[in-house]
Amino acid sequence: MTATRTTATTTTTTTTIWAAACALAFAAGARAQQPVSFRNDVLPVLTHAGCNAGGCHGAASGKNGFGLSLFAYDPAADHRVLTRELRGRRIDPAEPEQSLLLLKGAGLVPHQGGKRLAPDSDGWRRVRDWIAAGAPNDGDDAPRLVRVVTEPPQAQLVVGNAVSLRVVAHYDRGEPRDVTSLVIWSNSDDGAVAVGQDRAEAKAAGEATLLARYGGFAAPVRIAVLADDRPWTFPGVAAANFVDERIHGKLRAMRTAPAAVCSDEVFVRRVHFDLAGAPPTPDEARAFVADAAPDKRARLVDALLQRPEFADVQAMQWAEVLGVSAERMEPKGASELTAWLRRAFADGRPFDEVVRDLLVAEGSTYDVAPAGFWLAADQPHLHGEHVAQNFLGIRLQCAQCHNHPFENWTMDDYYGFAAFFAQVGRKRAEDGAEWVVWDRRAGDIRNKRTDAVATPRVLGGAASTPAAGVDRRRALADWLVAKENRWFAANVANRAFARLFGRGLVEPVDDVRIGNPPSHPELLDDLAALLVQQRFDVRAIYRALCNSRSYQLARHPGNPPEALFAGNVVRRLSAEQLLDAIGAATGAPTKYPGLPLGAPAAAIAGGRVNVRFLDVFGRPARESACTCDRRDEPTLGQALHLVNGDTVAAKIAARDGRLQRLLQQKTPPEAILDELFLAAYSRLPRDAERAHLLAEVASAKDDKALAAAWHDVFWAMLNSREFLFQH
Repeated sequence: MTATRTTATTTTTTTTIWAAACALAFAAGARAQQPVSFRNDVLPVLTHAGCNAGGCHGAASGKNGFGLSLFAYDPAADHRVLTRELRGRRIDPAEPEQSLLLLKGAGLVPHQGGKRLAPDSDGWRRVRDWIAAGAPNDGDDAPRLVRVVTEPPQAQLVVGNAVSLRVVAHYDRGEPRDVTSLVIWSNSDDGAVAVGQDRAEAKAAGEATLLARYGGFAAPVRIAVLADDRPWTFPGVAAANFVDERIHGKLRAMRTAPAAVCSDEVFVRRVHFDLAGAPPTPDEARAFVADAAPDKRARLVDALLQRPEFADVQAMQWAEVLGVSAERMEPKGASELTAWLRRAFADGRPFDEVVRDLLVAEGSTYDVAPAGFWLAADQPHLHGEHVAQNFLGIRLQCAQCHNHPFENWTMDDYYGFAAFFAQVGRKRAEDGAEWVVWDRRAGDIRNKRTDAVATPRVLGGAASTPAAGVDRRRALADWLVAKENRWFAANVANRAFARLFGRGLVEPVDDVRIGNPPSHPELLDDLAALLVQQRFDVRAIYRALCNSRSYQLARHPGNPPEALFAGNVVRRLSAEQLLDAIGAATGAPTKYPGLPLGAPAAAIAGGRVNVRFLDVFGRPARESACTCDRRDEPTLGQALHLVNGDTVAAKIAARDGRLQRLLQQKTPPEAILDELFLAAYSRLPRDAERAHLLAEVASAKDDKALAAAWHDVFWAMLNSREFLFQH
């Protein structure tokens, strides 16, 4: 019985295995017999091989008479070129292996691009089988790619370890496909992580975002790399608010201790520059340091947020973003728009209302100041680029001529968004100076890919035909400033974070994309939620950030990645801050064109201004919406301007300036030194500094020599790193 049962069981098991094997073989055979898809098989092979890259046949003019759409954004055109151009001589269905496409791709005949497809490789076979089948175009009948997923989406590794990578393509019908062998990888930090086709290896401590691109879609893999896995304990520092909780969470994960909190002297100077655009006066610095109240930092933040200088700084920041320029808007129009922004921030208007007013404004740019916003560009597609970059932090420019290679934006998205602005009219008024902006109630823009009239569509949404006679911009404004819009509030919060911390949670702040994710996504969500909760009062964001322990940190003694925010990011003062700081320290403010003496550089309305110092130190001309227009890298011209230029020397020597006043009043040397240090550094000199500098001036033999000695001391202070940089 037992033997019989065993035999029966064995027979049944054998039969089951045989049946399963037959089923698998049949399924494999069925898959093998399925026709090769031009869109989902052939084009991905050509893309992975680089055939349709910008440096090869994907260039605008093609290469050597053979042009493909960049990264296969136009499959129909690609099929026509491959099968019809040159009378179809690029393919040979009778002898597929002799097709020019395969011979050149395999490097078997002279090819400027070299060997791209190894003979008998999987990709080479797919293209051969497609040619052998008659090079069919499955067109819209092919399953449509809807998303690409990376596995794993994130990982944490120790230096020397690796993780396997897998990329799966999902279609609107049919089974998902493993496309790992065909994706194109990009890497945000080659020093931290090395990526191969199906694995990533940790090289050095840090973070990297790997981006897998396939079929016009992109998906990221975020990899954090630890130096080692030895036991480690986060130091016992308390979080002041939710900002610290999120940043500390990341520091724990990355096994990095935060720096100590900065001194009162550093804090008072830092927060004045960040919120008011200029340093504190010596009296303000003295009073703050002498205050023993535990809440003095929070009180100072609240006071600065209510000062008119805060509105000046915010207006300048957003005028720069919006491209407020006297050249495009006329001096008066630029001045009116800047003044309108300043009043909005001074009055504490909700920022979503401010943006809505900008988007729907019409009328004379002299009478309706926000209408000047529509002079920053003169074409519907440029308006679309500016609005997306200004208020959402999204750069759409790459999708104008082809689908975005590093983001999931298509040409249909680009022209659908531009269609919202196709009916904006603008013309000169009768006086020939001011402009008039209005809704023409008619006008369209054509999609360059299809040559069809583009239907308005919000980013990430479906196309929708607006009712006749309705200003399309109002529909856009409703969507853009809505609480549910995940980009708008986050972009406003991120720009505020970048101003205070030296870099954004998304950096650059106007380059939001899959391959450039936020360093602290939960914190960005929290800040956006706070902004919505507080009815878009930007002061709420600045208050929360300035009161965090993370904002008040000193410089880190180590060298952790800046994106961890483990210590203060030291950065040079902006052009406007630096010139105003020199004027404040010397007591000789700069007279800016069109402004009263004593007005800050932040109050300058237009982009270009006849102040050489500001141009040399990187004030942008506001010719584009990109934050890259403001330059902060050091140049020889800047060094020469500080060392040999007349700006610093003339202000130090000004008759009614700080140094001359102190000397004329016969102020004791110790008091002069204290005053100069407070004016320049917001602190008193240290013992060693005091002894050394007083000895320098004590050697002067007469009043003229004494004045020259003090001039040299002050000049050295204003050329020091401590003065020129924000700490």
